[in-house]
Amino acid sequence: MADPHEFDDVLPENTARREPEKPVDENLFSRLIHMIVIAFMISFAGSVIGILALLQFIIMLVNQKQPNERIAELGTDVGIWVAKATRYQTAASEVKPWPWTELD
Repeated sequence: MADPHEFDDVLPENTARREPEKPVDENLFSRLIHMIVIAFMISFAGSVIGILALLQFIIMLVNQKQPNERIAELGTDVGIWVAKATRYQTAASEVKPWPWTELD
């Protein structure tokens, strides 16, 4: 499971502690290709989140308002991946999201 405090440094009350950003290290054309691929992946992730939300709602209807833990955890993991992908897309991070790095 991912660290719930992983993005604490980007919250408005914590941005004063951030170090100044360095220039982007990789080739900009290569970064553009990665950004296009990641944009498609983010779009797909949005569809997955919508399907998970609908499925979770149906499960909660049938199961006396009890959510499915595995679906909830998968939703959290997808959300964390989207956050990492967005940080890379906006150059807030140099770390590419999965599949280029490990999935947390």
